[in-house]
Amino acid sequence: MRDFAALLERLAFTPQRNAKLRLLAQYFAAVPDPERGLALAALTGDLKLRAVTPSLLRGLVAERVDPELFAISYDFVGDLAETIALIWPDPETPPNDTDLPLPQLVAELQTTGKAGLPGLIAARLDALNPSERYAYLKLATGAMRVGVSARLARAALAEYGGLQLIEIEEIWHGLTPPYLDLFAWVEGGARPEAAALAPFRPVMLSTATDLDALRPLDPADYVAEWKWDGIRVQAVSDQGRRRLYSRTGEDIGAAFPDLLDRLDFEGVIDGELLVRRGDAVGTFGELQQRLNRKTVSKKLLETHPAGLRAYDLLIWQGEDLRALPFAERRARLEAAIASLGDPQIDTSALLDFGDWDGLAALRAAPPDPVIEGVMIKRRDSPYLAGRMKGPWFKWKRDPLVIDAVLLYAQRGHGKRSGYYSDFTFGVWDGNELVPVGKAYFGFTDEELRALDRFVRGNTIERFGPVRAVKPVKVVEVAFEGLNRSGRHKSGVAMRFPRISRIRDDKPAAEADRIETLRALLPAEAP
Repeated sequence: MRDFAALLERLAFTPQRNAKLRLLAQYFAAVPDPERGLALAALTGDLKLRAVTPSLLRGLVAERVDPELFAISYDFVGDLAETIALIWPDPETPPNDTDLPLPQLVAELQTTGKAGLPGLIAARLDALNPSERYAYLKLATGAMRVGVSARLARAALAEYGGLQLIEIEEIWHGLTPPYLDLFAWVEGGARPEAAALAPFRPVMLSTATDLDALRPLDPADYVAEWKWDGIRVQAVSDQGRRRLYSRTGEDIGAAFPDLLDRLDFEGVIDGELLVRRGDAVGTFGELQQRLNRKTVSKKLLETHPAGLRAYDLLIWQGEDLRALPFAERRARLEAAIASLGDPQIDTSALLDFGDWDGLAALRAAPPDPVIEGVMIKRRDSPYLAGRMKGPWFKWKRDPLVIDAVLLYAQRGHGKRSGYYSDFTFGVWDGNELVPVGKAYFGFTDEELRALDRFVRGNTIERFGPVRAVKPVKVVEVAFEGLNRSGRHKSGVAMRFPRISRIRDDKPAAEADRIETLRALLPAEAP
Protein backbone atom coordinates (compact mmCIF):
# COMPACT_ATOMS: atom_id res chain seq x y z
CA MET A 1 0.00 0.00 0.00
CA ARG A 2 2.88 2.35 0.71
CA ASP A 3 4.10 2.20 -2.88
CA PHE A 4 0.59 3.00 -4.15
CA ALA A 5 0.20 5.85 -1.66
CA ALA A 6 3.56 7.31 -2.68
CA LEU A 7 2.57 7.04 -6.35
CA LEU A 8 -0.71 8.92 -5.86
CA GLU A 9 1.00 11.62 -3.83
CA ARG A 10 3.68 12.18 -6.45
CA LEU A 11 1.16 12.15 -9.30
CA ALA A 12 -1.00 14.73 -7.54
CA PHE A 13 1.95 17.11 -7.24
CA THR A 14 3.40 16.50 -10.71
CA PRO A 15 1.78 18.73 -13.36
CA GLN A 16 3.84 17.69 -16.42
CA ARG A 17 2.44 14.90 -18.57
CA ASN A 18 5.81 13.35 -19.41
CA ALA A 19 6.81 13.34 -15.74
CA LYS A 20 3.58 11.51 -14.87
CA LEU A 21 4.34 8.94 -17.56
CA ARG A 22 7.77 8.35 -16.05
CA LEU A 23 6.37 7.98 -12.54
CA LEU A 24 3.85 5.40 -13.70
CA ALA A 25 6.39 3.47 -15.76
CA GLN A 26 8.77 3.37 -12.77
CA TYR A 27 5.94 2.08 -10.58
CA PHE A 28 5.06 -0.68 -13.05
CA ALA A 29 8.70 -1.73 -13.16
CA ALA A 30 9.21 -1.75 -9.39
CA VAL A 31 5.96 -3.22 -8.05
CA PRO A 32 5.02 -6.90 -8.47
CA ASP A 33 1.79 -8.51 -9.63
CA PRO A 34 -1.03 -8.28 -8.76
CA GLU A 35 -0.48 -4.94 -6.98
CA ARG A 36 0.54 -3.01 -10.09
CA GLY A 37 -2.44 -4.35 -12.04
CA LEU A 38 -4.86 -3.30 -9.31
CA ALA A 39 -3.27 0.15 -9.23
CA LEU A 40 -3.66 0.43 -13.00
CA ALA A 41 -7.33 -0.60 -12.74
CA ALA A 42 -7.90 2.00 -10.02
CA LEU A 43 -6.40 4.74 -12.18
CA THR A 44 -8.41 3.73 -15.27
CA GLY A 45 -11.68 3.42 -13.34
CA ASP A 46 -11.97 -0.32 -14.01
CA LEU A 47 -11.61 -1.54 -10.43
CA LYS A 48 -15.06 -2.51 -9.19
CA LEU A 49 -15.49 -2.11 -5.44
CA ARG A 50 -18.47 -1.79 -3.16
CA ALA A 51 -19.80 1.75 -3.08
CA VAL A 52 -18.17 3.75 -0.30
CA THR A 53 -20.23 6.91 -0.27
CA PRO A 54 -19.33 10.38 1.03
CA SER A 55 -22.18 10.11 3.56
CA LEU A 56 -20.68 6.90 4.97
CA LEU A 57 -17.31 8.61 5.38
CA ARG A 58 -18.84 11.70 6.96
CA GLY A 59 -20.63 9.46 9.44
CA LEU A 60 -17.36 7.83 10.44
CA VAL A 61 -15.65 11.18 10.93
CA ALA A 62 -18.56 12.46 13.02
CA GLU A 63 -17.86 9.68 15.54
CA ARG A 64 -14.22 10.73 15.95
CA VAL A 65 -13.98 14.48 15.25
CA ASP A 66 -15.89 17.57 16.35
CA PRO A 67 -18.39 18.28 13.53
CA GLU A 68 -17.67 22.01 13.44
CA LEU A 69 -13.93 21.42 13.25
CA PHE A 70 -14.44 18.96 10.41
CA ALA A 71 -16.75 21.38 8.55
CA ILE A 72 -14.20 24.18 8.79
CA SER A 73 -11.38 21.86 7.73
CA TYR A 74 -13.34 20.46 4.78
CA ASP A 75 -14.27 23.95 3.67
CA PHE A 76 -10.59 24.92 3.68
CA VAL A 77 -9.18 21.75 2.07
CA GLY A 78 -12.00 21.16 -0.41
CA ASP A 79 -11.34 17.42 -0.91
CA LEU A 80 -13.17 14.91 1.30
CA ALA A 81 -10.52 12.17 1.18
CA GLU A 82 -7.69 14.58 1.89
CA THR A 83 -9.59 16.20 4.77
CA ILE A 84 -10.35 12.88 6.43
CA ALA A 85 -6.81 11.62 5.90
CA LEU A 86 -5.41 14.65 7.69
CA ILE A 87 -7.96 15.05 10.48
CA TRP A 88 -8.47 11.39 11.41
CA PRO A 89 -7.17 11.03 14.99
CA ASP A 90 -4.40 8.56 15.74
CA PRO A 91 -5.58 5.58 17.80
CA GLU A 92 -4.66 5.38 21.50
CA THR A 93 -2.65 2.25 20.78
CA PRO A 94 -0.20 2.83 17.90
CA PRO A 95 -0.68 0.26 15.11
CA ASN A 96 2.00 -2.16 14.03
CA ASP A 97 4.37 -0.64 11.50
CA THR A 98 3.26 -3.10 8.84
CA ASP A 99 2.68 -2.30 5.18
CA LEU A 100 -0.82 -3.55 4.41
CA PRO A 101 -0.78 -5.19 0.97
CA LEU A 102 -2.86 -3.42 -1.67
CA PRO A 103 -4.39 -6.72 -2.91
CA GLN A 104 -5.62 -7.45 0.63
CA LEU A 105 -7.23 -4.01 0.95
CA VAL A 106 -8.90 -4.35 -2.45
CA ALA A 107 -10.21 -7.84 -1.63
CA GLU A 108 -11.71 -6.57 1.63
CA LEU A 109 -13.51 -3.74 -0.11
CA GLN A 110 -14.83 -6.13 -2.75
CA THR A 111 -16.18 -8.76 -0.38
CA THR A 112 -17.27 -6.92 2.78
CA GLY A 113 -21.02 -6.44 3.02
CA LYS A 114 -22.68 -3.07 3.39
CA ALA A 115 -23.19 -3.48 7.13
CA GLY A 116 -19.52 -4.29 7.69
CA LEU A 117 -18.03 -1.49 5.60
CA PRO A 118 -18.01 1.26 8.29
CA GLY A 119 -16.14 -0.91 10.76
CA LEU A 120 -13.68 -2.10 8.13
CA ILE A 121 -12.88 1.40 6.89
CA ALA A 122 -12.49 2.81 10.41
CA ALA A 123 -10.10 -0.02 11.32
CA ARG A 124 -8.02 0.55 8.22
CA LEU A 125 -7.85 4.32 8.77
CA ASP A 126 -6.61 3.62 12.29
CA ALA A 127 -3.83 1.42 10.88
CA LEU A 128 -2.60 3.81 8.17
CA ASN A 129 -0.60 7.03 8.17
CA PRO A 130 -2.11 10.19 6.58
CA SER A 131 -0.61 9.58 3.13
CA GLU A 132 -1.84 5.98 3.12
CA ARG A 133 -5.25 7.04 4.40
CA TYR A 134 -5.57 9.44 1.48
CA ALA A 135 -4.70 6.68 -1.01
CA TYR A 136 -7.04 4.22 0.72
CA LEU A 137 -9.97 6.61 0.62
CA LYS A 138 -9.32 7.48 -3.02
CA LEU A 139 -9.27 3.76 -3.77
CA ALA A 140 -12.43 3.06 -1.76
CA THR A 141 -14.49 5.86 -3.30
CA GLY A 142 -13.14 5.45 -6.84
CA ALA A 143 -12.61 9.22 -7.04
CA MET A 144 -8.91 9.31 -7.91
CA ARG A 145 -8.61 12.82 -9.37
CA VAL A 146 -4.80 12.89 -9.30
CA GLY A 147 -4.38 14.33 -12.78
CA VAL A 148 -4.20 10.97 -14.56
CA SER A 149 -6.77 10.01 -17.18
CA ALA A 150 -7.45 6.39 -18.10
CA ARG A 151 -5.73 6.97 -21.43
CA LEU A 152 -2.64 8.45 -19.79
CA ALA A 153 -2.36 5.41 -17.50
CA ARG A 154 -2.56 3.08 -20.50
CA ALA A 155 -0.04 5.25 -22.36
CA ALA A 156 2.39 4.85 -19.46
CA LEU A 157 2.01 1.08 -19.64
CA ALA A 158 2.64 1.15 -23.39
CA GLU A 159 5.74 3.27 -22.86
CA TYR A 160 6.96 0.91 -20.16
CA GLY A 161 6.62 -2.07 -22.50
CA GLY A 162 7.83 -0.36 -25.67
CA LEU A 163 4.42 -0.80 -27.32
CA GLN A 164 2.15 1.56 -29.21
CA LEU A 165 -0.79 2.84 -27.18
CA ILE A 166 -3.14 1.71 -29.93
CA GLU A 167 -2.01 -1.91 -29.41
CA ILE A 168 -3.18 -1.84 -25.80
CA GLU A 169 -6.38 0.10 -26.48
CA GLU A 170 -7.50 -2.35 -29.16
CA ILE A 171 -7.66 -5.23 -26.67
CA TRP A 172 -8.39 -3.35 -23.45
CA HIS A 173 -12.10 -4.27 -23.54
CA GLY A 174 -11.21 -7.96 -23.26
CA LEU A 175 -8.95 -7.61 -20.21
CA THR A 176 -9.81 -7.78 -16.53
CA PRO A 177 -7.92 -6.66 -13.41
CA PRO A 178 -5.28 -7.39 -12.21
CA TYR A 179 -4.15 -7.74 -15.85
CA LEU A 180 -1.60 -10.51 -15.30
CA ASP A 181 -1.59 -11.51 -18.98
CA LEU A 182 -1.34 -7.85 -20.03
CA PHE A 183 1.76 -7.20 -17.92
CA ALA A 184 3.28 -10.46 -19.11
CA TRP A 185 2.80 -9.28 -22.69
CA VAL A 186 4.31 -5.83 -22.21
CA GLU A 187 7.31 -7.48 -20.59
CA GLY A 188 7.95 -9.66 -23.63
CA GLY A 189 5.42 -12.46 -23.31
CA ALA A 190 2.61 -13.57 -25.60
CA ARG A 191 -0.14 -11.20 -26.67
CA PRO A 192 -3.43 -12.05 -24.91
CA GLU A 193 -5.20 -13.27 -28.03
CA ALA A 194 -8.39 -14.19 -26.18
CA ALA A 195 -8.91 -10.47 -25.52
CA ALA A 196 -8.40 -9.54 -29.16
CA LEU A 197 -11.76 -10.75 -30.52
CA ALA A 198 -14.06 -7.91 -31.62
CA PRO A 199 -11.39 -5.30 -30.84
CA PHE A 200 -11.95 -1.60 -30.36
CA ARG A 201 -10.01 0.62 -32.77
CA PRO A 202 -9.25 4.04 -31.23
CA VAL A 203 -11.36 6.61 -33.04
CA MET A 204 -10.25 9.52 -35.19
CA LEU A 205 -11.29 12.87 -33.76
CA SER A 206 -11.84 16.30 -35.25
CA THR A 207 -10.86 19.82 -34.23
CA ALA A 208 -13.23 22.76 -33.91
CA THR A 209 -13.24 25.39 -36.65
CA ASP A 210 -15.12 28.41 -37.92
CA LEU A 211 -15.56 30.32 -41.17
CA ASP A 212 -12.47 32.49 -40.73
CA ALA A 213 -10.27 29.43 -40.13
CA LEU A 214 -11.70 27.66 -43.17
CA ARG A 215 -11.19 30.47 -45.70
CA PRO A 216 -7.46 29.77 -46.37
CA LEU A 217 -8.31 26.13 -47.22
CA ASP A 218 -9.35 24.93 -50.67
CA PRO A 219 -12.92 23.60 -50.35
CA ALA A 220 -12.27 21.24 -53.28
CA ASP A 221 -9.97 19.25 -50.98
CA TYR A 222 -12.77 18.54 -48.51
CA VAL A 223 -16.16 16.90 -48.19
CA ALA A 224 -18.79 17.73 -45.58
CA GLU A 225 -21.61 15.86 -43.87
CA TRP A 226 -24.11 16.61 -41.13
CA LYS A 227 -23.01 16.16 -37.52
CA TRP A 228 -25.86 14.39 -35.74
CA ASP A 229 -26.60 14.87 -32.04
CA GLY A 230 -26.26 11.33 -30.76
CA ILE A 231 -23.17 9.62 -29.43
CA ARG A 232 -20.17 8.50 -31.46
CA VAL A 233 -19.87 4.73 -31.56
CA GLN A 234 -17.91 1.96 -33.19
CA ALA A 235 -19.99 -1.03 -34.29
CA VAL A 236 -17.86 -4.18 -34.42
CA SER A 237 -18.70 -7.67 -35.65
CA ASP A 238 -15.77 -10.07 -35.54
CA GLN A 239 -15.93 -13.86 -35.83
CA GLY A 240 -19.41 -14.00 -34.39
CA ARG A 241 -18.76 -11.52 -31.58
CA ARG A 242 -20.66 -8.25 -31.76
CA ARG A 243 -19.77 -5.15 -29.79
CA LEU A 244 -20.87 -1.53 -29.63
CA TYR A 245 -18.21 0.78 -28.23
CA SER A 246 -18.35 4.41 -27.17
CA ARG A 247 -15.64 6.75 -28.45
CA THR A 248 -13.59 5.96 -25.33
CA GLY A 249 -13.77 2.20 -25.85
CA GLU A 250 -16.50 1.43 -23.29
CA ASP A 251 -18.68 -1.50 -24.33
CA ILE A 252 -22.26 -0.15 -24.29
CA GLY A 253 -23.87 -2.98 -26.23
CA ALA A 254 -25.96 -4.22 -23.28
CA ALA A 255 -28.11 -1.09 -23.54
CA PHE A 256 -28.67 -1.57 -27.29
CA PRO A 257 -29.34 -5.25 -28.00
CA ASP A 258 -31.66 -4.34 -30.89
CA LEU A 259 -28.77 -2.71 -32.73
CA LEU A 260 -26.35 -5.53 -31.91
CA ASP A 261 -28.78 -7.94 -33.55
CA ARG A 262 -28.50 -5.92 -36.76
CA LEU A 263 -24.70 -6.09 -37.03
CA ASP A 264 -24.85 -8.85 -39.60
CA PHE A 265 -21.42 -8.36 -41.17
CA GLU A 266 -17.70 -8.85 -40.59
CA GLY A 267 -16.11 -5.48 -39.99
CA VAL A 268 -15.97 -2.21 -38.06
CA ILE A 269 -18.23 0.78 -38.77
CA ASP A 270 -17.70 4.24 -37.25
CA GLY A 271 -20.88 6.25 -36.82
CA GLU A 272 -23.48 7.96 -34.65
CA LEU A 273 -25.84 6.11 -32.34
CA LEU A 274 -29.34 7.57 -32.55
CA VAL A 275 -32.94 6.81 -31.68
CA ARG A 276 -34.61 6.14 -35.05
CA ARG A 277 -38.31 5.87 -35.87
CA GLY A 278 -38.39 5.43 -39.62
CA ASP A 279 -36.94 8.63 -41.08
CA ALA A 280 -37.43 10.54 -37.83
CA VAL A 281 -34.41 10.94 -35.53
CA GLY A 282 -35.02 11.23 -31.79
CA THR A 283 -33.50 13.90 -29.59
CA PHE A 284 -30.44 13.32 -27.46
CA GLY A 285 -32.73 13.31 -24.43
CA GLU A 286 -34.55 10.30 -25.86
CA LEU A 287 -31.27 8.53 -26.51
CA GLN A 288 -30.21 9.23 -22.92
CA GLN A 289 -33.12 7.14 -21.68
CA ARG A 290 -31.33 4.09 -23.07
CA LEU A 291 -27.76 4.91 -22.10
CA ASN A 292 -26.00 3.31 -19.12
CA ARG A 293 -28.53 0.50 -18.75
CA LYS A 294 -27.62 -3.12 -18.07
CA THR A 295 -30.96 -4.30 -19.44
CA VAL A 296 -33.63 -2.61 -21.57
CA SER A 297 -37.36 -3.19 -21.23
CA LYS A 298 -39.43 -4.46 -24.14
CA LYS A 299 -41.45 -1.24 -24.06
CA LEU A 300 -38.35 0.95 -24.32
CA LEU A 301 -37.08 -1.14 -27.23
CA GLU A 302 -40.37 -0.49 -29.00
CA THR A 303 -40.69 3.22 -28.22
CA HIS A 304 -36.99 4.16 -28.55
CA PRO A 305 -35.51 1.91 -31.27
CA ALA A 306 -31.76 2.29 -31.82
CA GLY A 307 -30.21 3.11 -35.17
CA LEU A 308 -26.74 3.69 -36.57
CA ARG A 309 -25.88 6.52 -38.96
CA ALA A 310 -22.53 5.51 -40.45
CA TYR A 311 -19.65 7.96 -40.95
CA ASP A 312 -16.71 5.74 -41.87
CA LEU A 313 -15.61 2.18 -42.60
CA LEU A 314 -12.52 0.89 -40.81
CA ILE A 315 -12.57 -2.87 -41.47
CA TRP A 316 -14.69 -4.81 -43.97
CA GLN A 317 -14.70 -8.52 -44.73
CA GLY A 318 -11.28 -8.90 -43.15
CA GLU A 319 -9.68 -5.96 -45.01
CA ASP A 320 -8.23 -3.06 -43.03
CA LEU A 321 -9.28 0.16 -44.83
CA ARG A 322 -7.88 2.75 -42.43
CA ALA A 323 -4.87 3.63 -44.57
CA LEU A 324 -7.04 4.41 -47.61
CA PRO A 325 -8.04 8.00 -48.44
CA PHE A 326 -11.37 9.07 -46.97
CA ALA A 327 -12.94 9.43 -50.43
CA GLU A 328 -12.23 5.76 -51.14
CA ARG A 329 -13.37 4.62 -47.69
CA ARG A 330 -16.56 6.62 -48.17
CA ALA A 331 -17.32 4.84 -51.44
CA ARG A 332 -16.69 1.49 -49.78
CA LEU A 333 -18.90 2.54 -46.85
CA GLU A 334 -21.84 3.38 -49.10
CA ALA A 335 -21.55 0.03 -50.86
CA ALA A 336 -21.27 -1.83 -47.55
CA ILE A 337 -24.33 -0.14 -46.02
CA ALA A 338 -26.33 -0.75 -49.20
CA SER A 339 -25.45 -4.45 -49.03
CA LEU A 340 -26.90 -4.69 -45.52
CA GLY A 341 -30.31 -3.40 -46.63
CA ASP A 342 -31.20 -2.48 -43.05
CA PRO A 343 -33.48 0.55 -42.52
CA GLN A 344 -31.92 1.23 -39.10
CA ILE A 345 -28.37 1.44 -40.48
CA ASP A 346 -27.64 4.12 -43.07
CA THR A 347 -25.03 6.72 -44.00
CA SER A 348 -24.83 10.39 -43.12
CA ALA A 349 -25.39 12.18 -46.43
CA LEU A 350 -22.59 14.23 -47.99
CA LEU A 351 -23.42 17.90 -48.55
CA ASP A 352 -23.30 19.70 -51.88
CA PHE A 353 -21.38 22.96 -51.51
CA GLY A 354 -19.11 24.95 -53.79
CA ASP A 355 -17.37 27.23 -51.30
CA TRP A 356 -17.21 27.86 -47.58
CA ASP A 357 -19.95 30.50 -47.70
CA GLY A 358 -22.21 27.92 -49.33
CA LEU A 359 -21.43 25.46 -46.52
CA ALA A 360 -22.08 28.21 -43.98
CA ALA A 361 -25.54 28.70 -45.48
CA LEU A 362 -26.27 24.96 -45.18
CA ARG A 363 -25.02 24.91 -41.61
CA ALA A 364 -27.30 27.83 -40.73
CA ALA A 365 -30.42 26.00 -41.92
CA PRO A 366 -30.11 22.25 -41.21
CA PRO A 367 -33.02 20.04 -42.30
CA ASP A 368 -33.40 18.43 -38.85
CA PRO A 369 -33.28 19.91 -35.33
CA VAL A 370 -31.16 16.95 -34.18
CA ILE A 371 -28.29 18.13 -36.39
CA GLU A 372 -25.68 20.00 -34.33
CA GLY A 373 -23.43 21.21 -37.14
CA VAL A 374 -21.27 19.87 -39.95
CA MET A 375 -18.21 17.63 -40.20
CA ILE A 376 -15.53 18.59 -42.72
CA LYS A 377 -13.01 15.94 -43.88
CA ARG A 378 -10.07 16.00 -46.26
CA ARG A 379 -10.71 13.72 -49.22
CA ASP A 380 -7.21 12.23 -48.95
CA SER A 381 -7.14 11.69 -45.16
CA PRO A 382 -6.42 8.20 -43.80
CA TYR A 383 -8.16 7.09 -40.62
CA LEU A 384 -5.73 7.98 -37.83
CA ALA A 385 -6.39 7.39 -34.13
CA GLY A 386 -6.62 10.50 -31.96
CA ARG A 387 -6.99 14.19 -32.66
CA MET A 388 -4.76 16.05 -35.08
CA LYS A 389 -5.31 19.43 -36.73
CA GLY A 390 -5.95 19.40 -40.45
CA PRO A 391 -7.66 16.22 -41.66
CA TRP A 392 -11.05 16.56 -39.93
CA PHE A 393 -12.93 19.58 -38.60
CA LYS A 394 -16.20 20.03 -36.75
CA TRP A 395 -18.15 23.22 -37.26
CA LYS A 396 -20.88 23.08 -34.66
CA ARG A 397 -23.92 25.31 -34.64
CA ASP A 398 -23.69 28.42 -32.50
CA PRO A 399 -24.48 27.65 -28.85
CA LEU A 400 -27.70 28.72 -27.20
CA VAL A 401 -27.23 31.47 -24.62
CA ILE A 402 -29.22 32.69 -21.62
CA ASP A 403 -28.57 35.02 -18.69
CA ALA A 404 -28.95 33.25 -15.34
CA VAL A 405 -28.43 34.02 -11.65
CA LEU A 406 -25.88 32.17 -9.48
CA LEU A 407 -27.64 30.30 -6.66
CA TYR A 408 -25.20 27.76 -5.22
CA ALA A 409 -21.47 27.04 -5.29
CA GLN A 410 -19.36 24.06 -4.35
CA ARG A 411 -15.62 23.52 -4.02
CA GLY A 412 -13.83 21.98 -6.97
CA HIS A 413 -11.50 19.01 -6.93
CA GLY A 414 -7.84 18.47 -7.63
CA LYS A 415 -6.18 21.74 -8.63
CA ARG A 416 -9.45 23.57 -7.95
CA SER A 417 -9.95 22.23 -4.43
CA GLY A 418 -9.08 25.66 -3.04
CA TYR A 419 -11.76 27.45 -5.07
CA TYR A 420 -15.51 27.48 -5.40
CA SER A 421 -15.72 26.43 -9.03
CA ASP A 422 -18.92 24.35 -9.42
CA PHE A 423 -21.85 26.71 -9.86
CA THR A 424 -25.59 26.10 -9.93
CA PHE A 425 -27.62 28.81 -11.64
CA GLY A 426 -31.28 29.57 -12.16
CA VAL A 427 -33.82 31.65 -14.05
CA TRP A 428 -37.07 33.32 -13.05
CA ASP A 429 -40.30 31.33 -12.76
CA GLY A 430 -42.79 33.94 -11.73
CA ASN A 431 -41.22 35.68 -8.73
CA GLU A 432 -39.05 32.67 -7.86
CA LEU A 433 -35.62 31.61 -9.11
CA VAL A 434 -35.54 27.94 -10.09
CA PRO A 435 -32.29 26.03 -10.78
CA VAL A 436 -31.84 25.04 -14.42
CA GLY A 437 -28.25 23.84 -14.61
CA LYS A 438 -24.76 23.49 -13.22
CA ALA A 439 -21.46 24.56 -14.79
CA TYR A 440 -17.85 24.21 -13.76
CA PHE A 441 -15.94 25.53 -16.77
CA GLY A 442 -15.99 28.24 -19.42
CA PHE A 443 -14.39 30.93 -17.27
CA THR A 444 -10.78 32.09 -17.16
CA ASP A 445 -8.53 31.64 -14.12
CA GLU A 446 -8.98 35.33 -13.31
CA GLU A 447 -12.76 34.99 -13.54
CA LEU A 448 -12.62 31.89 -11.34
CA ARG A 449 -10.82 33.86 -8.64
CA ALA A 450 -13.40 36.64 -8.92
CA LEU A 451 -16.28 34.17 -8.64
CA ASP A 452 -14.62 32.51 -5.65
CA ARG A 453 -14.32 35.88 -3.91
CA PHE A 454 -17.98 36.58 -4.65
CA VAL A 455 -19.08 33.27 -3.12
CA ARG A 456 -17.04 33.78 0.06
CA GLY A 457 -18.34 37.32 0.48
CA ASN A 458 -21.99 36.58 -0.31
CA THR A 459 -22.77 33.25 1.35
CA ILE A 460 -26.21 33.24 2.98
CA GLU A 461 -26.53 29.55 3.93
CA ARG A 462 -24.47 26.35 3.99
CA PHE A 463 -25.50 22.80 3.17
CA GLY A 464 -22.45 20.67 3.91
CA PRO A 465 -19.91 21.50 1.18
CA VAL A 466 -22.42 23.63 -0.74
CA ARG A 467 -22.96 27.35 -0.19
CA ALA A 468 -26.08 29.25 -1.12
CA VAL A 469 -25.25 32.79 -2.25
CA LYS A 470 -27.13 36.04 -2.53
CA PRO A 471 -29.05 35.88 -5.82
CA VAL A 472 -27.43 38.96 -7.32
CA LYS A 473 -24.67 37.70 -9.66
CA VAL A 474 -25.72 37.26 -13.31
CA VAL A 475 -23.75 35.01 -15.65
CA GLU A 476 -24.17 34.29 -19.34
CA VAL A 477 -24.55 30.54 -19.82
CA ALA A 478 -23.91 28.88 -23.17
CA PHE A 479 -25.23 25.38 -23.84
CA GLU A 480 -25.60 22.96 -26.75
CA GLY A 481 -29.18 21.85 -26.35
CA LEU A 482 -32.13 21.43 -24.04
CA ASN A 483 -34.23 18.43 -23.02
CA ARG A 484 -37.28 17.83 -20.88
CA SER A 485 -36.52 16.47 -17.44
CA GLY A 486 -38.83 15.08 -14.80
CA ARG A 487 -36.00 15.08 -12.26
CA HIS A 488 -35.64 18.86 -12.16
CA LYS A 489 -38.11 21.32 -10.71
CA SER A 490 -37.69 23.51 -13.77
CA GLY A 491 -38.61 20.63 -16.08
CA VAL A 492 -35.56 21.19 -18.29
CA ALA A 493 -31.99 19.85 -18.52
CA MET A 494 -29.16 21.54 -20.41
CA ARG A 495 -26.52 19.84 -22.53
CA PHE A 496 -22.91 20.93 -21.95
CA PRO A 497 -23.61 24.18 -20.07
CA ARG A 498 -20.68 26.50 -19.40
CA ILE A 499 -20.30 30.01 -18.07
CA SER A 500 -19.33 32.08 -21.10
CA ARG A 501 -19.41 35.55 -19.55
CA ILE A 502 -19.91 37.26 -16.19
CA ARG A 503 -22.64 39.88 -16.55
CA ASP A 504 -21.84 42.40 -13.82
CA ASP A 505 -23.56 44.96 -16.03
CA LYS A 506 -26.95 43.27 -15.61
CA PRO A 507 -29.15 43.20 -12.47
CA ALA A 508 -30.61 39.86 -11.39
CA ALA A 509 -34.14 41.04 -12.12
CA GLU A 510 -33.24 41.15 -15.84
CA ALA A 511 -32.07 37.53 -16.04
CA ASP A 512 -34.01 35.21 -18.35
CA ARG A 513 -37.28 33.49 -17.48
CA ILE A 514 -38.20 29.81 -17.57
CA GLU A 515 -40.58 30.52 -20.46
CA THR A 516 -37.55 31.38 -22.62
CA LEU A 517 -36.07 27.94 -22.01
CA ARG A 518 -39.33 26.06 -22.43
CA ALA A 519 -39.77 27.67 -25.84
CA LEU A 520 -36.46 26.05 -26.88
CA LEU A 521 -37.54 22.51 -25.99
CA PRO A 522 -37.84 20.08 -28.93
CA ALA A 523 -41.25 18.80 -29.85
CA GLU A 524 -42.31 15.71 -27.93
CA ALA A 525 -42.23 12.40 -29.76
CA PRO A 526 -45.64 11.12 -30.80
